[in-house]
Amino acid sequence: MATDQAQNTGETDTYEQLETRIERISNVSNAAGILRWDQEVVMPDEGTPARAQQLSTLSSIGHELLTADETGELLEQLESADLDDERAAVVREVRRRYDRETSVPQELVEEISETTANAHPTWKRAKENDDFEAFAPTLEKLVDLKREYAAHIDPDADPYAVLFAEYEPYLDLETAERVLERLRDELVSLIDAIEDSEADLATDAFAGEFEDDDQEALARDVLDSLGYDWDRGRLDTAPHPFSSGTQFDARVTTRFEEDDLLGSITSTIHEFGHANYTLGLPDEGYGTPLGEARDLSVHESQSRLWENHVGRSRPFWEHFLPIARERFPELDDVSPAEAYEAANQVYDDNLIRVEADELTYHLHIVIRFEIERDLISGDLEVSEVPQVWNDKYEEYLGVRPETDAEGCLQDIHWSHGSFGYFPTYSLGSVLAAQLYAAAEDELGDLDDDIREGEFDDLNGWLRENVHRHGKRFTTPELIERATGESLTADHFLEYVESKYGDLYDLDDY
Repeated sequence: MATDQAQNTGETDTYEQLETRIERISNVSNAAGILRWDQEVVMPDEGTPARAQQLSTLSSIGHELLTADETGELLEQLESADLDDERAAVVREVRRRYDRETSVPQELVEEISETTANAHPTWKRAKENDDFEAFAPTLEKLVDLKREYAAHIDPDADPYAVLFAEYEPYLDLETAERVLERLRDELVSLIDAIEDSEADLATDAFAGEFEDDDQEALARDVLDSLGYDWDRGRLDTAPHPFSSGTQFDARVTTRFEEDDLLGSITSTIHEFGHANYTLGLPDEGYGTPLGEARDLSVHESQSRLWENHVGRSRPFWEHFLPIARERFPELDDVSPAEAYEAANQVYDDNLIRVEADELTYHLHIVIRFEIERDLISGDLEVSEVPQVWNDKYEEYLGVRPETDAEGCLQDIHWSHGSFGYFPTYSLGSVLAAQLYAAAEDELGDLDDDIREGEFDDLNGWLRENVHRHGKRFTTPELIERATGESLTADHFLEYVESKYGDLYDLDDY
């Protein structure tokens, strides 16, 4: 008995040493996150050289702490320890990161960090000037660095699969490809039927010009209505909306275009979904994997659930339109039905991913996925990207960009070196539909709650079944526990076929 107690005490001490170490690593990473937020939101234009060095230094410190011999020794001691489920999950997650990062030389980590910090303003200027050639050398360098990074982690694996695992480590690339292929195959016929439909939707319900200050006030109304915790968050603007932070400080950014009021509303709701997930992580788990989000597909499911299943629903507009009219009296003649139709119109000429409708959006993702996969594999040269991009848009969406700014320069992701990120958007949409269906199975139809602006039951279900677990479970385990089944596109396809079949009077849907 005494021996067992001594062993348990030793294991506890070892685990606590590991936890202290990873809390320090987490704090370094979170500090870097604040610097990145600052760079994209408020940093002066000429601040980049210093910021690049600051981020590189923090990245280096975090990498050194994680890959130090002491970390490996603690993990090795805990491999055979009798840990409870939560502690075992922490060890599993730290081990995964340790194994990947110890494979990568420190010099390469620092070079990638500094290159991506400098890439952001280069991409921004290239987009503003519609000059892909100005960004091309940086993109070439990032592609080369990421290939090298993947080769260090697993020289025998598909390098794109290795990079995809950075964002979704427990759903393999084959799963992503299968989902994307199914969406592409089954959505094309639905989109074609919509294009042939004679239904006359109120697509101009939000036509007009709207001042930025008034749009910001309405964005705050949206966040108030959904229950955003202002004591742990804030709203700002950024060229490419995003959210970032921790359960104690989860910030939202959006953007305003004077002729696109609806876009600012849906963008704000989308980023609320991300921040709401972050705020739902357990406070006591801060600094450990138990207080971190379960990777990007799950994160994206939260933003898509709130944006599409809530924010684009007719009950939501029955609730929110009176609030919008208080800010914009010019909407007095718009009915909830017309607002709902405008929020769900399917565009036949959309070039911009973040402005895409709920259906064609996934073809935007397929295009990016195919291009970046070929870039990393070496089957596509960087110089060929604009031409291939434009050809794919013409083939898949029937439109052709006239400029690189509205074509291959529109997204920020490649300037961050985020190759493998894009598939998680579609995986998240699929999972959002699956989670929403499971929530309604348990709570009943949610339309009345949404119509009344009551979101506590839905949010409580998400907190209980998704948010509070952090990274305790792998993605497949979390999905199975929350919904009773493995990841499937069935619910998403049923949802869009029913919704858009009704909207566009389609007999076959």
